[in-house]
Amino acid sequence: MVKTEFHNGVAHVILDRPEVHNAFNEEVIHKLTAKFKEIGAQQAVRAIVLRGTGKSFSSGADLNWTKRVARFTAEENLRDAQAAIEMFLSVVRCPKPVIARIHGAALGGGSGLVAACDIGVAVESAQFGFTEVKWGIVPALISPFVVARIGAANAREYFLTGEKFGAETAQRIGLVQHIVPDESAMDAMIESKIREIMSASPEAIAATKALILTVSGHPVESMSEITAMASVCSRASADAQAGIRAFLSRGTPPWAS
Repeated sequence: MVKTEFHNGVAHVILDRPEVHNAFNEEVIHKLTAKFKEIGAQQAVRAIVLRGTGKSFSSGADLNWTKRVARFTAEENLRDAQAAIEMFLSVVRCPKPVIARIHGAALGGGSGLVAACDIGVAVESAQFGFTEVKWGIVPALISPFVVARIGAANAREYFLTGEKFGAETAQRIGLVQHIVPDESAMDAMIESKIREIMSASPEAIAATKALILTVSGHPVESMSEITAMASVCSRASADAQAGIRAFLSRGTPPWAS
């Protein structure tokens, strides 16, 4: 249901349920969470590409799973919800840059996964939507990740209507950063982003991802002590020293060799 491939320091995490448009159930949630935690700890991995096989990125929750959940006790339902939240958190907290490669449908939780990634690249024909209200469901589990990405005003419109929208709208509201004409161009765009990532310090990237999570949504004045300490720690790091030496000598830092 979830495959992993490794190529030149890049891990490809692949949703592999094409017969149901890569919809996720409890097993996919468990496997995806485990994969991101495992890969996030691997020093040899510099970036992660999240993608789906078949016709879609992910159509969200598996309806058969949703039917089973409806018969759960309150306690079982809470555990199931917490497991899904942990899946999204494993993507957001992953110390590696995560790029979403989006084709076909990215609906409901599928759009939630896109929001949890750092960079979203979509083909022009991709379809998005927070369709939960159409099925009488509240998009509660994805809401923190999506609202952080697209803002409350856009969430009000697209959460409440449940309407599907195209890649151009997804880019306008900030759900994805890049739109390309086809999958070949998508792979080229992703490769260009990976080249930039490979030229940057893995240690600095991980610290920067953590810092973004810390400062996001907080008043600027309340973050001064935290950001000052982050700067002090960064400047004293081995990577910073190596980077400065490389800059002054017009050389190449060790992570970019």
